[in-house]
Amino acid sequence: MASMEPQSISEWFDGRNVFITGGTGYMGKVLIYKLLVSCHNIGKIYVLIRKKKDQDPQTRLVHMMQQEPFKGIKEKYPERLKKIILIPGDTTVEDLALSTADKERMLQDVSVIFHMAANVKFDLTLKVAVQINTVGTKNVLDLAKQMSKLDVFIHVSTTYCQCMERVLEERNYPASVGPEIVIDMVNNLKDDVLLAMTPKLLEGQPNTYAFTKALSEDLVQRCGLRVGIVRPSIVLPSVKEPMTGWVDNINGPTGLMIAAGKGVLRTMLMNEKMWLRVIPCDMAINATIALAWKIGIEKPVEPIYMNVTTGPENAISWGSVLDIGRKLTMKYPFTGILWYPGGSPTTSKFYHWIRLILFQLIPAYFLDAVIVLSGNKPFLVRVQQKLSAGLEIVQYYTTKQWDFRNDRVRQLQYELNTSDRDKFLMDPISFKWEQYLVDYILGARQHYLKDDPSTLPRARKVIKYLYYADWFVKIVMTLLFSWFVYSWISPARELTTTTFEINEI
Repeated sequence: MASMEPQSISEWFDGRNVFITGGTGYMGKVLIYKLLVSCHNIGKIYVLIRKKKDQDPQTRLVHMMQQEPFKGIKEKYPERLKKIILIPGDTTVEDLALSTADKERMLQDVSVIFHMAANVKFDLTLKVAVQINTVGTKNVLDLAKQMSKLDVFIHVSTTYCQCMERVLEERNYPASVGPEIVIDMVNNLKDDVLLAMTPKLLEGQPNTYAFTKALSEDLVQRCGLRVGIVRPSIVLPSVKEPMTGWVDNINGPTGLMIAAGKGVLRTMLMNEKMWLRVIPCDMAINATIALAWKIGIEKPVEPIYMNVTTGPENAISWGSVLDIGRKLTMKYPFTGILWYPGGSPTTSKFYHWIRLILFQLIPAYFLDAVIVLSGNKPFLVRVQQKLSAGLEIVQYYTTKQWDFRNDRVRQLQYELNTSDRDKFLMDPISFKWEQYLVDYILGARQHYLKDDPSTLPRARKVIKYLYYADWFVKIVMTLLFSWFVYSWISPARELTTTTFEINEI
């Protein structure tokens, strides 16, 4: 007799109401999309949205619904969008700044929480990072503990939460200092004192983002709920859903790729031999949803940790990605290219800074001067300053190697029933890098840069012209340098000859 297959993920979510923080972010959008598309009988999806700048939560939600990936759902399944319920609030405020009515509804209705809200900037002050990432997590946990029907709490962390560990296992790592102590410090100490104490508090962590995510994990570990902690590595554009290569931001490698493809980035500190530890966004979300299903069925007493990342079984080096990327950016060039793409990474800080000055900063100042003379507003120096500041932060991750164990995500794929293995694809060996990188560049081109595919023929002509222009400039610069050297050597040689003749006399 054949063994019965486990209950499907969709069936488990039938009628369950879900609460999502961070739903307006890149991963949050894909999570909401996937729940609506693949768990069509799900109950309500409560989405916490805060006021941002001059936009109120309702305006932000309406704007989000008009964009991809929800535009596609509106065309195919318009009734499903009614499941999305706006909850105005803010994770940094006690009780999430909920209205009395919203809080009561949440406490009675919600059975699954996906806590994804975080600020992923690496250069935040300790006070701001703790308030958003750690206090935010504490406030969501405090609310979750009051929910009578809560079955699952999923916390989205990062594989880079313990950067001092060269091997990150799928387990708890106690915080070096208690989260409550750090929260008390940022609430009571002056900013200048906190700034002075930050390096000591980080204790090997590269930035406040990694530190506060580690603190958040410690809070979740001790919360007493049925918990899953998902640790995605660097998140890349989607393999399949909501569409191939979908991305709506320039975080991480995407920003570097675009800067290099437009000819702005020409040098970078990087060890090309190091392996990338990345994961496509839709695979990370599929694993996140599947972990909620697993916890809901098994009801574990202890939290389950899961690193969601590629590993040795589907590894690719930074160098290989760069080699493929160079070819693809020639085949599928971006519009608005400032110069022919070129340059290369290096492990030498001295060589990197020399090239940064010669090939990025000096040309930026020169071209900005030309732009000013033409009556337009300069921008290239400002772009280079932002790029340089970003590279200072990123190079920590491009010059080091980590081993993130990913046994659980691979095993979880096989715990699903046959249908769900395809519907919730998450196995890191299931995609091929060559085709994925093609989809990556085309996706960034179309979805983030808004370069229509019809612009490709003209972009290819432009990059061809820039290729010849680049060679012309190189030849001219070489001749000028040779002339300079010759001009410097000739007088010295004549002087030496004259001195020798005088001495002979």
